[in-house]
Amino acid sequence: MAAKRSGAQSKQSQRIGVSLPPVQEPGSEPPLSLERIVATAVELLDAQGVDGLKMRRLADRLGSGVMSLYWHVANKEEVFDLALDSVLEYRGPPQIVESPGWRGDVVHMLEDWRASMLRHPWSASLLPCRELGPNILSRLELLSKTLSRAGVADADLNVAIWSLWNYVMGATITRASFDLSDDDRAAAQQRLTRLSEHYPTIERSRLLLDNDWDGAFRKGLDFLLDGLAPRQ
Repeated sequence: MAAKRSGAQSKQSQRIGVSLPPVQEPGSEPPLSLERIVATAVELLDAQGVDGLKMRRLADRLGSGVMSLYWHVANKEEVFDLALDSVLEYRGPPQIVESPGWRGDVVHMLEDWRASMLRHPWSASLLPCRELGPNILSRLELLSKTLSRAGVADADLNVAIWSLWNYVMGATITRASFDLSDDDRAAAQQRLTRLSEHYPTIERSRLLLDNDWDGAFRKGLDFLLDGLAPRQ
């Protein structure tokens, strides 16, 4: 019955030249749309990781048939691309009275990029092997413009971008993967202490107890930006 009503409505909308919202039966799922497919795919990836995204599973979550998905996406690979790009949207820093300067802009961009991927840990492993979508390309374009305006020479721009890319990706993957409990870290440090004759420097710095991931990321980024800062 709903299918007949929907078809009749579609024909009517074509005749009068307007787009009418689809009829939704009480208690039924919202109409299938690309936005719903992508949002639900992100939820599924968050819950079950890359291997958990199956078209049948996605369709079940959406309350639709698998074939209905293919009216909106070509295949699972496109779902991966769309889901990945959706979580990498950059809205820019909050409105402030005075600009923090090029370094502050770069720090905000990269901290936001890292935070976005940590909210969706699957994205860090997926990004290097997927087509780059408009959101990540916009991030890279904005980063390139900011560095260029700061005085980074065109000859060095690609090296600068890839160095920052590698730093963000490496820091994110390490943080997402290296998830030891306090007890595990303490046990690892104790073992290092017993082997201090062979590893005196990292034992003295208590490397394996250091879990200030955010602080280490920011300070390491400062080291990189010091090297990128144009010479006066």
